[in-house]
Amino acid sequence: MTQVEESTGALPARQRSPLSGWLGVVALALGTFTVVTSEMLPVGLLTPMGESLRISEGVAGLTLTITGLVAAVSSPVLVSMLGRTDRRMALCVLVAVLVVGNLGAAWAPNFGIMVVARVLVGIGMGGVWAIAAGLAVRLVPAKSVGPATSLVFSGIAVASVLGVPAGTYLGAAAGWRSAFLAAAGLGLVVLLAAAVLLPRLPAERAIPLGGVMGLFGNAQVRTGLIVVGFVVTGHFAAYTYIRPVLEDVSGVGAGMIGTLLLVYGVAGVAGNFLAGAGAARSPRRTLLVISAVMAATVIALPWLGGSVALAAVLMAVWGLSYGGVSVSTQTWILLASPDAREAASSLFVGVFNGAIALGALIGGLAADGVGITAVMWVGGALAVGALVTTTVGRSPAPAVGA
Repeated sequence: MTQVEESTGALPARQRSPLSGWLGVVALALGTFTVVTSEMLPVGLLTPMGESLRISEGVAGLTLTITGLVAAVSSPVLVSMLGRTDRRMALCVLVAVLVVGNLGAAWAPNFGIMVVARVLVGIGMGGVWAIAAGLAVRLVPAKSVGPATSLVFSGIAVASVLGVPAGTYLGAAAGWRSAFLAAAGLGLVVLLAAAVLLPRLPAERAIPLGGVMGLFGNAQVRTGLIVVGFVVTGHFAAYTYIRPVLEDVSGVGAGMIGTLLLVYGVAGVAGNFLAGAGAARSPRRTLLVISAVMAATVIALPWLGGSVALAAVLMAVWGLSYGGVSVSTQTWILLASPDAREAASSLFVGVFNGAIALGALIGGLAADGVGITAVMWVGGALAVGALVTTTVGRSPAPAVGA
């Protein structure tokens, strides 16, 4: 037992019951599901949000840009500011901020209030994701770290399966504001689960902001972050505007939009676990496949998506490929920086969410300036950039025994 564990009463993973450790992992997975659902809700609600707030779809997409940008900036800063604060307490406070943000979004009478609410969502999301990413290793025995980490990140993929489509259905049935109210209620469940199921988790060490930024000097980390930048920016340039794209290309209504997003999300969960296993063996090879498949699918959608059946197939393939991005890139970053997990995770979350913000912004500019299907060409081109970077950049070695 370390000096920190002795002084706080926290037990290392090997001295806790396996059940209690896995319950803590489930709480973290529920947390990642909730923060990503909260961030992504506008994807399925752009049209009614824009009409209610009297803004264009491109401007409505900025609600995603704002949240991603705030999360990108706040993630490394929050991890540094938290110092040695108990991580369970920090998670509870950050989830509470997320709840307030979702309540504000549900109430927002105008775009200005919506911006403030989405800033709060970004702060909560950036902090929760950065902290949760590196905690699985502290909750379960060493032999279970891989599956536990995949489970934590499955919350991101499941958010696409249940969170975004459920928000779309709920928005169609009871109004878009009800979707944000539901996200706030889910946040309260996460807050209770974290307080009850997680043990005290003292920080392993204080992390100065300079130490976080210094990881850019690691060539393997840098390559991984560039790949994240390309693939995530490309995805969200296209996916943020998938509802109006499908409405334009396939001529489908709100109910079918939710179904297609559900197809995408179910495939995304499968992609998360397939990629998790593949990335442990070879992160480079896994990301090469992901980038190539995603590029081809996104570019093909405007040409082949006129048939609802073909649109469903393309959405499933897209979900299968992108569903593996978060766990594969996180695995890459952690393998490249085994002695600085939390710092690397905070930097990863910062770049990831900065890419979300940039993608939504670029997609909005393309949608308003060129036409709605132009977002798909932009997304495909950026996915090709990820493919090239993965091919020529430096990648970490697989984990021992993988």
